[in-house]
Amino acid sequence: MTDAALATLERVWGYSDFRGPQRQIVDTVIAGQNALVLMPTGGGKSLCYQIPSLVRDGTGIIISPLIALMQDQVAALEQLGVRAAFLNSTLDPDTRRLVEQQYLAGELDMLYLAPERLQASLPLLHRGKIALFAIDEAHCVSQWGHDFRPDYLGLSVIQEEFPDVPRIALTATATVQTREEIASRLGLEDAPKFVSSFDRPNIQYRIVPKNRARDSLLRFIRAEHDGDAGIVYCLSRKSVEQTAEFLRDQGLDALPYHAGLTPEQRRFNQQRFLRDDGVVMCATIAFGMGIDKPDVRFVAHLDLPKSVEGYYQETGRAGRDGEPATAWLAYGLQDVVQQRRMIEQGDGDAFRQRQQSLHLDAMLALCETAGCRRQMLLAYFGEDAQPCGNCDNCLNPPETWDGTVPAQKLLSTIVRLDRATGRAYGAGALIDVLLGKRTERSSAQGHDKVSTFGIGTELDDTGWRTVVRQLLAMNVISAVGEYGVMQVSPRGAEVLAGREPVKLRKDTTAAVARSSRRSSSSASIDELQPGQRERFEALREWRRDTARDQSVPAYVVFNDATLRELAVERPSTLNELAGISGVGRAKLEQYGDEVLEVLAGV
Repeated sequence: MTDAALATLERVWGYSDFRGPQRQIVDTVIAGQNALVLMPTGGGKSLCYQIPSLVRDGTGIIISPLIALMQDQVAALEQLGVRAAFLNSTLDPDTRRLVEQQYLAGELDMLYLAPERLQASLPLLHRGKIALFAIDEAHCVSQWGHDFRPDYLGLSVIQEEFPDVPRIALTATATVQTREEIASRLGLEDAPKFVSSFDRPNIQYRIVPKNRARDSLLRFIRAEHDGDAGIVYCLSRKSVEQTAEFLRDQGLDALPYHAGLTPEQRRFNQQRFLRDDGVVMCATIAFGMGIDKPDVRFVAHLDLPKSVEGYYQETGRAGRDGEPATAWLAYGLQDVVQQRRMIEQGDGDAFRQRQQSLHLDAMLALCETAGCRRQMLLAYFGEDAQPCGNCDNCLNPPETWDGTVPAQKLLSTIVRLDRATGRAYGAGALIDVLLGKRTERSSAQGHDKVSTFGIGTELDDTGWRTVVRQLLAMNVISAVGEYGVMQVSPRGAEVLAGREPVKLRKDTTAAVARSSRRSSSSASIDELQPGQRERFEALREWRRDTARDQSVPAYVVFNDATLRELAVERPSTLNELAGISGVGRAKLEQYGDEVLEVLAGV
């Protein structure tokens, strides 16, 4: 480790040492080499380019896809005494010229650029001194990844225009296939690749049956996360609006976020989420990339994500501070039918549809597994792990049962109804036949004459829907067409012939105990003694007022971990305060006296 890098870490950020592979990555880039970094959300990716930007000569150029968040990123750096700025379409001409002059004069440590502005900014960049290029959210370059951005394809120009400037590409999620594509598109095939563990041990993964999903969500929030900040993901704009309204009607501070809102409304709602405590954001997946709010206590999905990568990226926005957090997903039969239909009716060619189907199959397998969810999630990214003891399946193991006979009954009903009527049917009609339900329409169509009519009364309607859902997930049956009618797949033919058994899991609805696992070794907020808790709350109130005065998120002033250590250690001098993790020189000078005054008054 270079002395300059460690000294910068201590002086600017107030940390005494690097975490995990940060040390090696920082040294690599400072030495002028390229790097590809895969590190989970909350793992400290930003330091991997921020430290070299400060140590190397010139300005670090950071390519970031989210204009709305650049302002907060720059504000956080300015709090640390770092000279940072951004260039994007929100700046007026005078401000843009000022930033350009600062860059040319060597007065900026870091300059943030949106990818679509890179090409137009090349003449400016060539006239200044560049320390490095950092490409954040690098998975956006992958056309088969979960969050492709066309503008990222143009980033290969960096290698051509600035061959001697080191490049570091960073992402929080990528399969082996995606990381190979990132390396190829960005010319980083020969660069060292730093792959951290994808495990987020403080996040409890939980998947529940979808039955009155909004009511289930409300019970979950009330029981475990009342007053906490959280994100609720929905598939459609309409669902986002309805969910936000439902939660507000129940007394929660909930806001919508989707592409149908005006840019001003999206920006206002995002700022409220980032800067206020206890806001629940109901959103499409348009919201979240680059969100740097450390105290998000839960991420909920009311609809099935399209891929494991997307699910991991979205759930990774919870618990960035290392405190316990929950990833909650409501999942049901209609999710499977809907996702299959969206792929079938989508615009992609056969290859893209095949890729999307593989992504969906992996997500369904995660939902239906009776084993450890974390173990399966990590295996998707090529990482071996033992059962975690902290997901719903580990804490409340589901029962499995031999579902071969029920599967054969359902498959036989699909075949016999098709033969009798010359058409295929959806799950509802098939279940009615199995349960022996007579309706005017079914009788008119001769459903009650089919030999399987009434042979499935060992299960109720909910039980059969669970069977259908799992058989769809296992590709024993397939849902086709606009109405999701059921057909027997090649694998289903094997089951029907008795050549392949079927094992199913029983859905569990029992509550799961709140996780107590953390990635941090320090005491959690809940473990503080009464006097310590009083000091923590006083500091949090001071932080909220200070942040509001400066129009920045509260965590930009100090994060919860630093406040917690202040409450426990209770420093009484500036020298003692300087020894607290997270108190760098700039913050000591700016806030030191105020913090000591707060602590002295409690």
